[in-house]
Amino acid sequence: MELLKLENIYKKYNQGELAVTALKDINLYIQKGEFVAIMGTSGSGKSTMMNILGCLDRPSEGHYFIEGEDVANFSENRLAEVRNKKIGFVFQSFNLLPKLSSVENVELPMIYAGESRKKRHKKAVEALTKVGLEKRINHKPNEISGGQRQRVAIARALVNSPSILMADEPTGNLDSKSTYEIMDIFQKLNDEGVTVVMVTHEPDVAQFTKRIVVFKDGCIISDNPVTNRTFRKVGEEF
Repeated sequence: MELLKLENIYKKYNQGELAVTALKDINLYIQKGEFVAIMGTSGSGKSTMMNILGCLDRPSEGHYFIEGEDVANFSENRLAEVRNKKIGFVFQSFNLLPKLSSVENVELPMIYAGESRKKRHKKAVEALTKVGLEKRINHKPNEISGGQRQRVAIARALVNSPSILMADEPTGNLDSKSTYEIMDIFQKLNDEGVTVVMVTHEPDVAQFTKRIVVFKDGCIISDNPVTNRTFRKVGEEF
């Protein structure tokens, strides 16, 4: 069974009297354990696609299945439950709360899930250790680098053990060294079985993934495995 399956997806917006079709008859299948880059120029539909994949928006037509469940017609409460339990989000702007420490930021999804304080703290420390930040758990966002902030965001996305990790331009605000470190982490997580879908406009970043899906004018124009893939440095500590 596919982890994610989109069948005949359309997304239409009304801009005044003008109807705009952002996605046109999209059919896409993502298996468990894949690492997929979604690419395209501004206005190509890739961000709309990501919002639908992440259950942040609904398709106008078509069906979207996550682990066999058609989520296109779920209630808002059910969609929120799916987002919290099945999907981990990583954003370009990190979206960390500035007054909270790293470990407190990572604990947030578990508060919404109703986890106990002791269990939240333990799982948050484990997630931060997984991304190499065990020595920064009590630091606030303004006390760590951009690359480290993105690692906190990745730890927060992973802490509820989601079925899929969605990353929207995760290296967009990072320098080259931090970009490489973050992509190393994504590759390591994918090697451990985490399914990753990432929007990026950077071809060199997409080369770290296993498959590239390219959008143009609301349509998929290519969907191919990555050749000459860039690999993380095996055995290197983060």
